[in-house]
Amino acid sequence: MKKSRGLAVFTFLVYLFLLGPLLIISVTSFEAGNVLKFPPEEFSLKWYQNIFEVEMFFTTFKTSILVSFAGNLLALLIGVPAAYALSRYEFKGKAVLNGIFVSPILIPGIVLGFTFLRYLVLAYQLPVYTALFIGHTVIMLPFIIRVVASSLSNFDFSIEEAAQSLGASKLGTFFKVVLPNIKSGILAAVMIAFLESFNNVDISVFLTGPGVSTLPIQMLTYVENYFDPTIAAISVLLMIITAILMFMVERLMGLSYFTKR
Repeated sequence: MKKSRGLAVFTFLVYLFLLGPLLIISVTSFEAGNVLKFPPEEFSLKWYQNIFEVEMFFTTFKTSILVSFAGNLLALLIGVPAAYALSRYEFKGKAVLNGIFVSPILIPGIVLGFTFLRYLVLAYQLPVYTALFIGHTVIMLPFIIRVVASSLSNFDFSIEEAAQSLGASKLGTFFKVVLPNIKSGILAAVMIAFLESFNNVDISVFLTGPGVSTLPIQMLTYVENYFDPTIAAISVLLMIITAILMFMVERLMGLSYFTKR
């Protein structure tokens, strides 16, 4: 009993440590005054309204959405065939290729961001939007490959062989047999990659430039000049969106797992 109570107390403290800052931010976002404080003296929704009245938030939000969706599309076009090849075939250099695809996760974001700045912006002098597009595609690609490969691990490739034995082409089998069976895994991969791109700071801070910024970078800039609860209100909205997407990912991955059994 004592060990159970001690474990319960320890677990509660861990959750409090992890969720405490989020709860504080959520409460302070309803502060009625002009200064961020906890606990708030009065409650108001005016800072949530302020989000939609500040033009720079709307502009950078559109940039973040555009870069995330465009990069996600390219990452899908590269990542899904790559995940299929890594899961379906055995070939020389497979481990090396897999390591290359996963490396953007392993390399510190600051190092990767500085590398992009050094080569994409300074050496090749690419436009800001192009550099952002390439950078975000690179950081999304490992998530696409790993999640899709996880979904393919539950796929019975004998179904594909049966379709080919009945006259279907390899390409037709891939689109008509393989993809429909892993569509939930692909959707989960898209959502995870989108969250990674949309919330990214360490890569974007090196690739943004004058007149072009993403929402997380704009939030950092806003904090440097203002101390009102607007950023807390934005953070609450982003937390809600993230929680909804992660819940959908969990359901999709669960659906992908059970439908293969």
